[in-house]
Formats: sequence, C-alpha cells, structure tokens
Amino acid sequence: MKTLRLAAGLALLSLAAACGTPNPPAMDGKASSPSPKEPSPKEATPVANTNTMSFYDLKTQSLEGANVDLGSYRGKVTLVVNVASACGYTPQYAGLQKLHAELKDQGFAVLGFPSNDFGGQEPGTAEQIREFCNSKYSVDFPMFRKVQTKSGAGQSPIYAALGKDGSLPDWNFCKYLIGKDGKVLGFYPSKVAPDNKELRAAIEAALK
Repeated sequence: MKTLRLAAGLALLSLAAACGTPNPPAMDGKASSPSPKEPSPKEATPVANTNTMSFYDLKTQSLEGANVDLGSYRGKVTLVVNVASACGYTPQYAGLQKLHAELKDQGFAVLGFPSNDFGGQEPGTAEQIREFCNSKYSVDFPMFRKVQTKSGAGQSPIYAALGKDGSLPDWNFCKYLIGKDGKVLGFYPSKVAPDNKELRAAIEAALK
C-alpha cells in the first residue's frame, strides 16, 4: 500500500509540474512558440523627446516694455535679428527695413532684439535705441527689449530656445529664419546681408 501511495504522489507532483510550465504543448501536438519576454526596466525602449515647443509659444516684451505674445506671429515667416546701434553691421538696419516693407503684406516680419553682448555696441536705453532706429533708418518693424543672447546665467529664454541646435550669435546682426510653425529654418551669420540672394530665396520659399 505504501508503494501505491508513493507512486500516486509522484504522479500528482508530475501533473502539477506540467501545469506550471509556461509553454505547455499545444493541443495539436506541436510545441507552441514561447511568449515574448517582457522587457525589464533596463531594457525598456527610451521614450522619444516630445518637446514640440516652437518660437511662437514664447512671450517677451516690446522695446517699450509692453508684454508681447509671440504667438501673434504664428502662421507667418519671421527673421529674428540681434541688433545693435554702434556696430560695423548697423547699416544692415536699412536692408532689414526694406525687406520687412516689401514682404510684410505676404505674411513676413523682421523682429529686432537689441543686445549689448558683443563689443558693448548697444549700451543705450530703450528710448535711445528707439530714437536711433527711427531717426537713422525709419525702422517700423517690431523691436523688443534688450536681451542677452549668450548662453549662461541671464540668457534670454528667446535665445535659449533659438540656440537649441547649437547655433547662437557670435556677433551682432545674426539672423534666424523662422517658419510658419515657429521652427527654425536657418541660421545666418552677421556677414549675410538682408539682400543676400540665398536668404531672400529661403524667405520666399518659406512663404509659399
């Protein structure tokens, strides 16, 4: 009797072991494929960066200190320029104003951001900057508060966003071409004048 009980117990243990197998044989007699392994935390696929903030999601202030939502330019093409009043490139104001005047009715705007970062060439107050721009170049494109373009403490959130791809101004009158969706389409150094053919072609392509 003891031998029979022992044999029965071993049979039950074998049956329980078979029921606990993660991939038991299929009913048709063929072995089923193993189930996919769940990834451990270390093997998990990294989540893609979903930061879709655009230039037109930002806010700033006008040269006179009024709050400005750059979302008002959404759907337009803009040229963002760090300007200065006492630079060798300052005469570019004339070309920027001409470009703005010619294309503003097509959904384009030049946006000027004064900066004293390079050579201390924009030391004046907001009132002095406005007077200079009006009297010398009849500027009527939007002008904003003086900003720091360089990375580090004090950098403007505007230029922190613009420089995400590593392109930051290295002198006055650098230019970012911004598309209708607020994404940077191109970066142009100071020496690229407003009437540069490649720049003009890029603007016109973005306006289409």
